[in-house]
Amino acid sequence: MFAASPYAWQADFDTTVVVPTLGLAYLFIAGRYTATRTQSVLFSCGLALIAVAFWSPLHHLGLHYLLTAHLLQNVILAEWAPLLIAGSIPSAAAIAASRFRAFHIATSPAFALPVWLIGYYVWHVPQIYDAALRDSALIHTEHAWYLGSGFLMWWPVVQRCPRDLASIGRAGYAFAAFVLGAPLGLLLALIPHPVYAFYVAVPTRVWGLSALTDQQIAGVTMASEQALVLACVCGFWFRRFLHEEGAT
Repeated sequence: MFAASPYAWQADFDTTVVVPTLGLAYLFIAGRYTATRTQSVLFSCGLALIAVAFWSPLHHLGLHYLLTAHLLQNVILAEWAPLLIAGSIPSAAAIAASRFRAFHIATSPAFALPVWLIGYYVWHVPQIYDAALRDSALIHTEHAWYLGSGFLMWWPVVQRCPRDLASIGRAGYAFAAFVLGAPLGLLLALIPHPVYAFYVAVPTRVWGLSALTDQQIAGVTMASEQALVLACVCGFWFRRFLHEEGAT
């Protein structure tokens, strides 16, 4: 069952349990390893994004009416919030975590990027996507995958432990993430028919959008967002590389 209004504010497991848990965990880490003010602000912004994704009408719209809203929620979880949270971890905490072999492997670019990409593509397979929208346990698993894999994916870009990538390596890594991830959004925008049966049968066509138009907007939004975020990250590190080369 869902609220009659497409714009309902709907509390969710992710906000009532996950958000406070993440907040308490970071308070422990920040106190033990002395987070800077900038790091604390980054984490607060990341946590706020997660709260917006699951507490605002975006969540209800995505679960019941608009593919565009759900894809926007997904990019918040898989890209925006993890980037901020990964960047908020104090260096001393990163060093401590890097002593664990499993973490060392999980944050390797050769592992983290494929896991992030596999999650993006697999969760967008029509049968799996539609099933997740109808099964609360599956949708929570999807969200956890996005957040966890996004955190691992961004780690080599923003942290120096367990491996300190050169600036050009970080730029190339971000560029690879864009080149390999962007086709999904472009594909959704170009397919000439709706691929998700769930959004064909929604109870109300919000804003008068057909299922196909909604899918096209969602695909363009997803591809554009990735181009903007990953291009900025790539540009930052490439500029840093040029500065380092000029200083030698």
